[in-house]
Amino acid sequence: MVIRTSPITTMEGAFSIKGLNVVITGGNRGIGFGIASAFAQGGANVAILCRNPESGKAAAEKLAAYGIASYVFQADIADLESVKNAAQKVFEVFPSIDVLVNNAGIAASVRFLEDENLRQWHEVAATDFHGPANVIYTFAPKIIEGKKGGSIINISSIGGQSVAGTRTHPNIAYHACKAALDNLTRSLAIEFGDYGIRVNSIAPGPTHSDLDKQLPPDAFTKIEERMPMHRFGEPLEIGALCVFLASPAGCHITGTIIVHDGGLLCIG
Repeated sequence: MVIRTSPITTMEGAFSIKGLNVVITGGNRGIGFGIASAFAQGGANVAILCRNPESGKAAAEKLAAYGIASYVFQADIADLESVKNAAQKVFEVFPSIDVLVNNAGIAASVRFLEDENLRQWHEVAATDFHGPANVIYTFAPKIIEGKKGGSIINISSIGGQSVAGTRTHPNIAYHACKAALDNLTRSLAIEFGDYGIRVNSIAPGPTHSDLDKQLPPDAFTKIEERMPMHRFGEPLEIGALCVFLASPAGCHITGTIIVHDGGLLCIG
């Protein structure tokens, strides 16, 4: 059976995500919390998967202030069994899943040949590429089971499209994994299309998050001077784009990599 999502016929409720059940990895901080906040403010229920249960609990409590159901479950997305165990707990509170956001990620600034035994390469790959695959593999069947379609959103990076900063800020594994995640997005958009599931990536550029700590002190000023919009993005802005993709207004968008970078890619 092929599920065809219905087009919007009015702008009334076109951007509504009220009552949807949303699972977000790494939703306890940074961009992930911005995404979780956007969904919560829009009336969606949120389940956060993260490694740190303390910060996850604090995030869930803040989200509950918007009058929605919010939960946190400990999981290491690099470990498939950990994801499966967390999923069983999610399914106990969410009878169905409408939206899945793969946000959790790490980075490691090290030159390729200076990465001893490729330790950091494999750590980054385990979280940034295998992690989203583990999560989709585990949660997509639940979305399919609902027989009403859904939305999977992968948080990629403009680093998957440009490696311009490699000389001064080498992040080889991160760039490679984000490029791979973009192609996984496109491939799964085809595979899941018959189920009415849309699969898209958002590629943030400079956005205030925990990864800020890895930038040199003078990087903020230099980047903002070059960017056409002359400022870093904010996590809630990435969340707003996620809400659009999950809403009825975004029901015909799939297999895309949407850049959200203040125009930085335009200038190389």
